[in-house]
Amino acid sequence: MFSDKPVLTGERVTLRPVGAEHADGLFALVSDPEVRRLTGSHAAFELEACRRWCATRAGQADRLDLAIEAGGDYVGEVVLNELDEPNLSCNLRIALIGDRAFGKGYGTEAIALALDHAFRTTPLHRVGLEVFAFNDRARHVYEKLGFVEEGRLRDALRWDGEWYDSLVMSVLRPDWQARSGLL
Repeated sequence: MFSDKPVLTGERVTLRPVGAEHADGLFALVSDPEVRRLTGSHAAFELEACRRWCATRAGQADRLDLAIEAGGDYVGEVVLNELDEPNLSCNLRIALIGDRAFGKGYGTEAIALALDHAFRTTPLHRVGLEVFAFNDRARHVYEKLGFVEEGRLRDALRWDGEWYDSLVMSVLRPDWQARSGLL
């Protein structure tokens, strides 16, 4: 379903298929302490592992990994993954590279471009995600783009000795079409 790896262009950002050229940016992203907290990533990554990962994304027909670029600089990634083809559903995840990308509208536009692509060019019906309850900024963006909270996974993340809930959210094709005038 995601064998086509498009370049998507908005006003602030361009989404490009993740390739080997994005490895340094990805390594900086996954090494940022705030990004690790917001994504709940306890794992430590090495640059060589990021290089291998980026080099293999083009061959993945069951997911779409897109680098987010602003002004030609890597500022994050947005990914459609965990494809459930029989149920026309997938997951969305996004990560921005810290303060140089937060609060500038890059994430909002990147998600909108990815959703628009998904709902215009594939038969997907549902795009879901999870967000930690403490991440008010991300929740606001998701709600602004039409995601609806479906439930709560209690104590889903343990970070620095504290427990945090994860919220399950989704947007459905009819909702996105109505918002975007695609009917």
